[in-house]
Amino acid sequence: MKLTIIRLPQLSVQDRLDLSKVWPEKDIAALEKQLDDRHQLYAARFNDRLLGALRVDIVGTEGKLYDLQVREVTRRRGVGHYLLAETLAQNPSVHHWWIANDGNETPQVIAAFMQASGFRHDATGWTNITRR
Repeated sequence: MKLTIIRLPQLSVQDRLDLSKVWPEKDIAALEKQLDDRHQLYAARFNDRLLGALRVDIVGTEGKLYDLQVREVTRRRGVGHYLLAETLAQNPSVHHWWIANDGNETPQVIAAFMQASGFRHDATGWTNITRR
């Protein structure tokens, strides 16, 4: 089965279970109540299971990314990079992206990942400006 990146406007029972493994510290029910056109949730799905996810806030041509996380057992296989790249590609009207420094990895790992994804570090996080 192919890894796919999907926007989740609502969650199934299985999605809730999977997301609780991606984000064990998050209140998934509360997060689901916030989902709308501005507050979005994208996930990497493989074999009907969610392996990683990230939250997106979009206002006009600006997008903010939060909580990019891939399940521990699935890391270092390109899932996070694909999730991030496809989320940006699925939102072509957004030209300025920003992601918070909210990862659980060491700063060096986060820096290598973000730089490989085309982001530049600034005082508050990481930015990516696309020219279209």
